[in-house]
Amino acid sequence: MSDAKGSDWSDCALLLCDLQNDFIHPDGAYGRGGLGTAEIATLPGRLAPLAAGLRAAGGWVVSTHFTLVPGRGGEPFISPHLKKLRPFLRKGDFTPGSWGHAQVDELGPADIAVEKVAFSAFYMSRLEWVLNRAGVRRLLAAGIVTNGGVASTVRDAAVRDFEVTLLSDGCAAFDAETHRIAVEALRPVAKIATIAEALAALG
Repeated sequence: MSDAKGSDWSDCALLLCDLQNDFIHPDGAYGRGGLGTAEIATLPGRLAPLAAGLRAAGGWVVSTHFTLVPGRGGEPFISPHLKKLRPFLRKGDFTPGSWGHAQVDELGPADIAVEKVAFSAFYMSRLEWVLNRAGVRRLLAAGIVTNGGVASTVRDAAVRDFEVTLLSDGCAAFDAETHRIAVEALRPVAKIATIAEALAALG
């Protein structure tokens, strides 16, 4: 990949999808439920240098945070399909302001953080609004899972006329073949690059 505007990265953001403690940390909700892979666990370490490099070059780091909105008594609103898929989810998981809801320490807090309630980070959220206010038109998409939140967010970004590059080794799914298929399916709507290529473009 290359920077069409030379050294100006102020219109570019690294979009980190759902790299939260409740998804990734062994003590989080998914760790408790026995879900996780080595590829997912190593994403923060692989992405941290790019986040630091892009921020140093004047770009943005934007994180999305899957959220279970607490209802009466703190019991979370969980959609039926998710409750069936992840029966281990319980009160306190993915709660706004909680440790589990936060981005993993290895990546630290982003410049902009956006709560999301569905696969796509654009669905009923302020993401498009804040990206526009920040002057962001280019996105480097990363995070989990490739075939879920990442794919949905990338497609929604494309129809909103953002220039999207999917970092193929900056995202992961629960198995390698699902990840590979999802990356290939996104080629019509996004550029595909590696973290190393993105770092090289930063210089």
